[in-house]
Amino acid sequence: QVQLAESGGGSVQAGGSLRLSCAASVYIYLRNCMTWFRQAPGKQREGVAAIYTGGGRTYYADSVKGRFTVSQDNAKNTLYLQMSSLKAEDTGMYYCAARIGDCDRWTLPERFGYWGQGTQVTVSS
Repeated sequence: QVQLAESGGGSVQAGGSLRLSCAASVYIYLRNCMTWFRQAPGKQREGVAAIYTGGGRTYYADSVKGRFTVSQDNAKNTLYLQMSSLKAEDTGMYYCAARIGDCDRWTLPERFGYWGQGTQVTVSS
């Protein structure tokens, strides 16, 4: 039973754009915190952006503010991450994650119980 499924990764040159999608089972999507994490080789998993689907409040890591936009489509139970002005340091595996409840301490992976399989983003300089 697929609960979170990411898509949209790929390879792009620095300065380019990509949009990631995360389709969620409805019981995960509703009124919960949904977050994008990324992990580069040899580095810890880090929170990139989050959205509370119950009200639409968004959260961003400082490193992506002004370049990434997280959004939701309630009709499709889908989370998006629009990434622009991509940099080489944005390279990594991007994961969609969800937790029941609000987005308190959303940057901590251990607070999330549902994870997708990940989608690779590679930015070449």
